[in-house]
Amino acid sequence: MAHDTTVPTRRLTVGQAIVEFLKVQYVERDGAEELFFGGAFGIFGHGNVAGLGQALLQYQDEFRYFQGRNEQGMVHIATGYAKMKNRLGALAVSTSIGPGATNMVTGAGTATVNHIPVLLFPSDAFATRSTGAVLQQQEHPYAMDVTANDSFRAVSRYFDRINRPEALAPALLEAMRVLTSPADTGAVTIALPQDVQAEAYDFPESLFAKRVWHVARNRADTAALQRAVDVIKAASKPVIIAGGGVVYSEATNALVAFAQKTGIGVGVTQAGKASMPHGHSLALGALGSSGSAYANTRANEADVVIGIGTRYTDFTTASNTMFKNPDVKFVNINVAEIDALKESAIPLVGDARETLTELLELLGDYAVPAAERKSTEAAVAEWRDEIDRIIKVVDGPTLSQAEMIGLVNAAAAKEDVVVAAAGSMPGDLHRLWRPGTPKGYDMEYGNSCMGYEVAGGVGAQIAAPDRRVFVLVGDGSYLMMAQEIMTAVQEHLHMTVVIVDNYGFGSIAALSETLGSQTFGTRFNERGEALRHDGARLEVDFVANAKSYGAEVFSASTAAGLRTTLDDAKAYDGTSVVYVQVDAQGRFGGSGAWWDVPVAEVSTLPSSQQAREVYETNKAAQKLYL
Repeated sequence: MAHDTTVPTRRLTVGQAIVEFLKVQYVERDGAEELFFGGAFGIFGHGNVAGLGQALLQYQDEFRYFQGRNEQGMVHIATGYAKMKNRLGALAVSTSIGPGATNMVTGAGTATVNHIPVLLFPSDAFATRSTGAVLQQQEHPYAMDVTANDSFRAVSRYFDRINRPEALAPALLEAMRVLTSPADTGAVTIALPQDVQAEAYDFPESLFAKRVWHVARNRADTAALQRAVDVIKAASKPVIIAGGGVVYSEATNALVAFAQKTGIGVGVTQAGKASMPHGHSLALGALGSSGSAYANTRANEADVVIGIGTRYTDFTTASNTMFKNPDVKFVNINVAEIDALKESAIPLVGDARETLTELLELLGDYAVPAAERKSTEAAVAEWRDEIDRIIKVVDGPTLSQAEMIGLVNAAAAKEDVVVAAAGSMPGDLHRLWRPGTPKGYDMEYGNSCMGYEVAGGVGAQIAAPDRRVFVLVGDGSYLMMAQEIMTAVQEHLHMTVVIVDNYGFGSIAALSETLGSQTFGTRFNERGEALRHDGARLEVDFVANAKSYGAEVFSASTAAGLRTTLDDAKAYDGTSVVYVQVDAQGRFGGSGAWWDVPVAEVSTLPSSQQAREVYETNKAAQKLYL
């Protein structure tokens, strides 16, 4: 078909057209405009080396290229970057066909669960099929158009496959629609057949013009706002649950104003941890299964729950046992309708900052009874004292995890960032860490993905080079994915990785005990004489391992030593690693909340039988809020 010769075109390969497009995408919110893409990560193989790889080489002086060590790690880096950018910036990731592509699936799932924009370009089989099955191609006898990349469909907010160059322009525009959407963002996957990547086409010049994507602050429905006002005004013991939406919409000041005027206490989820200043008199702190008894007690008694930017995961709701008041009602503020309607709430579908501001104005002089505010403030003060007690160094033979967290927190400046994921670390950090700013806390707990820590920290540090990132990673997670330390060294990042060695999968060891499974398969021991893993402990030289990546490594075994090594690590002009052993049993617990993890209904093990009895008691307290 002949092209319209009146439309200016530029002859480029598909790979080159992609880079030219990414170079000129901008985002704007509240009048502040910035470049959306900070560059691209890529590991090259036969699927992309001469396609998108060639394009990244050709434009390397105009579009920044980063080299990663592992495809999953590159997606985690992109996720950490976009989180730190408040979802107003993103990275692209290019991989070869086959395992290089499918290595990204876990990272894609992590980004999508957390509503974080990442753009993925996995290479794919030949669109022309002229070669027959290619190296690393999955073949299916029932469909020739199905490839391994179809596995991305389940973990992407948008998926497409470009079998012809003409399809690229609409796909890229759809990708940007999703990436810049406050409600629908997540992983965007565009599969690129390797022959199509290198194919030339006369693309319309307008595709490469500067394009600004305006991020809207949508307002909630007026009638819904009035219904919410009526419910809140009738409340005597309300509580606020602040989630990640508060942080991403930059609504922290609006939240403080709302709490201060109404006197309602604020509990925070993992994603919303830094949405309320730690020192505020109404900051109840961590709420949920990984929260504190102080915040959870307020939620237990609440007659109205105001959820702001939260997804109400099982950790937040304590598997639907948290809200015990039989007459409890919910008001939810969320940009995503699916989350706003959870718990049969009055849904305020809109931007957190704008909706909070409008709701506060409509509430007029409403405030909780003076006695209720005083009770909340007393709980907040008691919890702060409890934190001080928990993290206080007692100079035992081995540091507890809580003591370690307190020492790292003390070493961090107000603007510094802590990054962690999965395991026991997030629970203790959720309760104990005192972030200095709204972007001072990045916990990957939506997908609870072990291995995110180091890579996510690299992304956060690239996005915010003026802030020091502290990565806290347990030995179990470190062994899953530590190699992006080399990327940090390569990029001359001034970040600190703290390796916390508790001799195995410590979080699951503790959970296993409570569920009657006797820490089975959670400690790193040799196979013993009875052919069980109960022999000598496997010793890993984490210091030597971290050094091998080029980082400067420090180690400590005491509180005084950890203080010194943290100072040395901060003073080092580059990527530093601090190794510290902690007491495997020295964790803080006691949230007063349950988490539903099913226990074997029948068993010959007394430990499992006992755990089942406890499970059935807790299960009986579960309720749906219909």
